[in-house]
Amino acid sequence: MINYLGISRGQIPGGAYYATWRTFPVDWTWPEMPPIGQTRTYLGVDVYEGIYRYPYPDGLHVVPGWGGSMFEELMPDLFVPEATWAPGSWGKNHPNHVASQIYHGMVDAKYGYWGFSPSNDPYGGYREYGVDALGLNPDGYFSDEEKTNYNPLNPPTSYGDGVVTPHASFLAMLHAPADATANLLGIQNGLGAYGQGGFYDAVGTRSGKISRWHLSLDQSMIMGAIGNIVTRDGLRRYFATASVESALRPVISPEQFSI
Repeated sequence: MINYLGISRGQIPGGAYYATWRTFPVDWTWPEMPPIGQTRTYLGVDVYEGIYRYPYPDGLHVVPGWGGSMFEELMPDLFVPEATWAPGSWGKNHPNHVASQIYHGMVDAKYGYWGFSPSNDPYGGYREYGVDALGLNPDGYFSDEEKTNYNPLNPPTSYGDGVVTPHASFLAMLHAPADATANLLGIQNGLGAYGQGGFYDAVGTRSGKISRWHLSLDQSMIMGAIGNIVTRDGLRRYFATASVESALRPVISPEQFSI
């Protein structure tokens, strides 16, 4: 979002968008998962278009975030129609990230629910939750309270108390509406994480522990997602004006992720 704001206002060059890594370089040996991909050049900047494969080794190709959370992947998408403006990159990555989160929650970890993103912690405080395999962070954002690490060479056979947050499902609504709706109904009716103020911030899928708080950041993402759904991209139109589009779209549209 900082890149988008700076480029659209003419305060930083478009090449700054390409100066951030998609994955760590392929010759770095310490990351948990080796990337695959190729190098391409945009606006004079060489970009290694690395991807991860999840579930390893035969699954979806995904450009990872830092911690593998839904917030990192999809919050900018609330304001910029990334799938339309950048169909060869974000238009492919967003659905694959959502599909990978669904797979992790429903098939890999067998929580029965999905949607992992930083949130209030049912066990106290605030914590970054995510899907370890979808993040660059070597220490990981984990999907469960027990911090079960995903090793692609020796994947875990079980997970602990997975913690899901409703705002992650709302963010995914534009990319997997039926799955997101079913997941939210389950969080509301099956886990009981809904009160007078709407959805509570997070809930443990096995313990049933609920963080009975409403965080303003997470509620704003819920409201932004609903706004785009019910007004057919209204929030995006408010932000992505003609002047923003003329400055930003030519920058992001040429990129091709290795997906």
